[in-house]
Amino acid sequence: MVHKVDHIGIAVHSIEEALPFYMDILKLSFVGVEEVQSQKVKVAFLQAGETKIELLEPMTEESPIAKFLQKRGEGIHHVAFGENDLLNRLVELKTKGIPLIDDAPRAGAANSQIAFIHPRAANNVLVELCEKNNGGEQNES
Repeated sequence: MVHKVDHIGIAVHSIEEALPFYMDILKLSFVGVEEVQSQKVKVAFLQAGETKIELLEPMTEESPIAKFLQKRGEGIHHVAFGENDLLNRLVELKTKGIPLIDDAPRAGAANSQIAFIHPRAANNVLVELCEKNNGGEQNES
């Protein structure tokens, strides 16, 4: 079951150029940067209360984030919800006929398993479900 908004993913052309706004203007705490090779993306995490902001920069032109930026420009890419049992949640969603991008969990950032629900199921919003692998606090994708 969903237990919190884990993070909001924001597609950017350059993390380096985007960070000053979030750190200097909004005064969010910088958590770290990580590369997620499977998604061809570099992510930077910032803490905003109990929720994180995840800046997503494409590492290659084949990255889904690069394609998003070409089509829509910079902005909100997805909203991620923390899940306690991602695999069973996906089975439940499939049973209910909810369109999924991922039929099974896959590796995400911060030692998590992630899966995306197709935007047509959620009023054109890309929804990510994430479960922390070590059973601790939910983190980013």
